[in-house]
Amino acid sequence: MNAKERLIVSLDFPDIQKAQSLRDLLKDDVLFYKIGLQMFLRYGFQIVNEWKNFGKKVFLDLKLSDIPNTVSSAIRTLSVLEVDMINMHALSGYDCMRMAAETAKEVIPESKLIAVTVLTSFTDKGLQEIGIPHSPAGEVKTLCKIAKKAGLSGVVSSPWEANSVKNICGEDFITVCPGIRRSTDAIGDQARIMTPSKAIKNGADYLVVGRPIIKASDPKEAAISILKEIENAIQ
Repeated sequence: MNAKERLIVSLDFPDIQKAQSLRDLLKDDVLFYKIGLQMFLRYGFQIVNEWKNFGKKVFLDLKLSDIPNTVSSAIRTLSVLEVDMINMHALSGYDCMRMAAETAKEVIPESKLIAVTVLTSFTDKGLQEIGIPHSPAGEVKTLCKIAKKAGLSGVVSSPWEANSVKNICGEDFITVCPGIRRSTDAIGDQARIMTPSKAIKNGADYLVVGRPIIKASDPKEAAISILKEIENAIQ
């Protein structure tokens, strides 16, 4: 994969007009976009179809989590969108992930179904507060093994854990990493962050970047800067 295929820009906007303006501004630079709950709850299938019609790749970030039958049914419903990537929570468990993976292979075989392991906002203390005794790194190791066994294509983790995921699950098991910040970017509410270059070198296949691009005074310059870091790391 080249640098453009590995950068996923997160469309965390309150309205579609701002997302469209960003897409038009970055039309020659960015191929892959993440559509999350904020935009999907407001615009639904419309925004996904529009981005696909513009020739863009779409990561539908809904973090599906429920009983196995409900998640499987949701994937069937969403299959008409033919997104490039979709995710669910690994904490839904093995049975749910296995059923979801089987459904995805049937109805959207070209799409990658991935599992969210530990959100990048979590610290050791945050996990302990919800009854998980492991560190984020330890919990990611546990969950990536289950996701791999269940037949998923990969996981979402912070870039800190990307290398261990590769070591445990193999190079073909993809790692999608938010929490990407250049040395000059504000950290915000992220706890486990890494620069684009270090993330790629640590085993990240895809970098999900939101605020460092969409909140930048010059989003195009920011996107190009991150793409250059990715390209240098690949080389």
